[in-house]
Amino acid sequence: MKKSTGNPFAKFAPRKSNAAIKEQFRQEKKKAKKEREEYFEKKKASLRNPQAQPTAPTNSVPITEKMPLNKFIAHGGVAARREAAELVKNGLVKVNGTVVNEPGYKVSPADIVTVNGKKVLPQRSLVYILMNKPKDYITTTDDPQKRRTVIDLLGKATKERIYPVGRLDRNTTGVLLLTNDGDLAQQLTHPSHQIRKIYQVTLDKPLEKNHFEELAKGVVLEDGPATVDAIAYSDPKDKRQIGVEIHSGRNRIVRRLFEHVGYDVKNLDRVLFAGLTKKNVDRGKWRFLNEKEIRLLKHFGNNKKDEKRITGPRRN
Repeated sequence: MKKSTGNPFAKFAPRKSNAAIKEQFRQEKKKAKKEREEYFEKKKASLRNPQAQPTAPTNSVPITEKMPLNKFIAHGGVAARREAAELVKNGLVKVNGTVVNEPGYKVSPADIVTVNGKKVLPQRSLVYILMNKPKDYITTTDDPQKRRTVIDLLGKATKERIYPVGRLDRNTTGVLLLTNDGDLAQQLTHPSHQIRKIYQVTLDKPLEKNHFEELAKGVVLEDGPATVDAIAYSDPKDKRQIGVEIHSGRNRIVRRLFEHVGYDVKNLDRVLFAGLTKKNVDRGKWRFLNEKEIRLLKHFGNNKKDEKRITGPRRN
């Protein structure tokens, strides 16, 4: 039989070869260098003008038609749509003074909706914040154990009640989106939209070739089959450094993939989510998305196949 001279991993990850990913990383670094220079020039200018502070883009959206109760609550910025549905089912929501337990119950702007006794306003300003999450912060709006949450990092960024889109576990760092746009949050977290995510993984030991192949092919975890869209050694001199692209939003999916083949993940950093990168956002810092980024982000949420990068490449 004639021996193939092609990429042995092509059948496992046909969308991108390892060489192609490495070349993409090299091109991104080159572009990032130029963008960082521009960023620091702007930063110097802002220091010369201390009155210039980041402000949230104005996105005021009225609710003018009937909609499901959980969607109405999400539009009011109380919680994401799925969380809002749980609030309704748990009897914490009243419509015109009467408890309603059906999330699909239709309400209009004229109805008075309350959650835990607090009125939900049918119009609010939409806020979109990109954070570079540090370790030891919980991705939630409130923690019963009084641990630090990502909301604590925002200070007085906005008067609106915002919440994280999806979750990063306590020891995972990187790109995190926070908003009070319930529709967008629903779209970006629903499995059918297959939102792209890229992680930089640091393992406890070099990833062996046979385990690389196994992960590229796909494995079966306790909750079903799991695959990666692309995998590559991000540093050819250190095979503990791995780049992974996935669409799955399952709990701790990246860590569990490597644990399945016998490796511990020492560091996990999300460098891209739905086209957003942490470029020019230091660890533990945040910024408001601009209008262009918001439009493209909504485009991703509405289109399951056409996804482009919003901001520049990741920084190394």
